[in-house]
Amino acid sequence: MISPTHERSKRPRSPLAGPYGHPFHAILVTVPIGAWIAALVFDLVVVFGGDAETFAAGAALLTAIGLVGGIAAAAIGFFDFSQLERGTKVHRVALIHMALNLTAIALFGISLLVRAVVGFDELSAIAVTLGVIGLIGLGVSGYLGGEMAYRYGVRVADERTQEGGFAESRRP
Repeated sequence: MISPTHERSKRPRSPLAGPYGHPFHAILVTVPIGAWIAALVFDLVVVFGGDAETFAAGAALLTAIGLVGGIAAAAIGFFDFSQLERGTKVHRVALIHMALNLTAIALFGISLLVRAVVGFDELSAIAVTLGVIGLIGLGVSGYLGGEMAYRYGVRVADERTQEGGFAESRRP
């Protein structure tokens, strides 16, 4: 039997968080992750002799896209966080997950400011370093997000609901 505290962690706090079993946070995190990894790839293209004007500007744009996506993912993720009981292990994991993500957003925000000061068509070692540190934190945070979803079942449908996917169906 599932505890009431655990059951609450599976339910959306608001329709903005996504329906039961389909949290929007998990979908939204793909935007900053993809954008920030692509920004690093663009920066590396510049390092290895690519067109700095084009790829450095592209990296700046991707950093900005990642910031918008990261802020949206954080806002929606906060709905899920607010469903977790304080004092539990999953709440502590969620706090670390949130702190790492907010730190990554701050690092990429500073990186974008550095890019603006240097010029969007120039490569900045500081901006790239901030981005790499942000991506490392994001990787650790992603691991913790997986712990919450796959080990502790936060915002994952309960086993009774999951079992429906394994029932045999009759084909005509």
